[in-house]
Amino acid sequence: MRIITLNLNGVRSAANKGYFHWLQKQGADIVCVQELKAQITDLTSDILAPDSYHGYFHCSERKGYSGVGIFCRRKPNKIIEGIGINRIDTEGRYLRADFDNLSIISVYFPSGSSGEHRQAEKFFFLRHFFPLLKKLRASGREVILCGDWNIAHKEIDLKNWRANQKNSGFLPEERAWLTKIFDKIKFVDIFRQINQEPDQYTWWSNRGRAWDKNVGWRIDYQIGTPGISGKATEALIYKSERFSDHSPLIIDYDYKL
Repeated sequence: MRIITLNLNGVRSAANKGYFHWLQKQGADIVCVQELKAQITDLTSDILAPDSYHGYFHCSERKGYSGVGIFCRRKPNKIIEGIGINRIDTEGRYLRADFDNLSIISVYFPSGSSGEHRQAEKFFFLRHFFPLLKKLRASGREVILCGDWNIAHKEIDLKNWRANQKNSGFLPEERAWLTKIFDKIKFVDIFRQINQEPDQYTWWSNRGRAWDKNVGWRIDYQIGTPGISGKATEALIYKSERFSDHSPLIIDYDYKL
């Protein structure tokens, strides 16, 4: 099973940059996307249902903002949109697809970088997402949460960590929250399980030639329950082409969907 996750920074923009042509050559079983920046009515049939994929979407009520999607070759048994909290769900941040005993979730955490109001929304999201993660873990299902979590966990996960300790995405409270996910609830950072090397990033600012210098952040994850995480065999951040300010995170699993 191959799973790809990518923050598209606009699904139509990524499509224009060749993302869906690239996708057809990747052999992915499931593709999770975030930051659609579109409504269903904005999307062409090529985006809604690319060749051999079923497409499912949870869009933001606000136009041109947020939104998540899942493309899958096999039709899911069940789709769940949102977490049941209106303040979060109107922004289109959570979509779950169930396949037998495996749940794949596309999630897009709020960014707090635009100001105190948005950081407050991010903390609101974290407070309400934690019990949902506990519930998922206790369900007995295998779960993989794919997406842009907008938090770099450790110093190794961003280039300029010293300068960013007071900035959203690397605040002590955010990092501690993520540590609780791994240490207390026992979810697994699947990429780090396979690759402990430095300079492994998934997002680069558009300022200061960050991409050229690889001054990035690792904020996109596949985070799973221990059983399915243990079946991961290879992990890759794809950087040969650019479809967004993020790069695709590709992980292969010794698992038949």
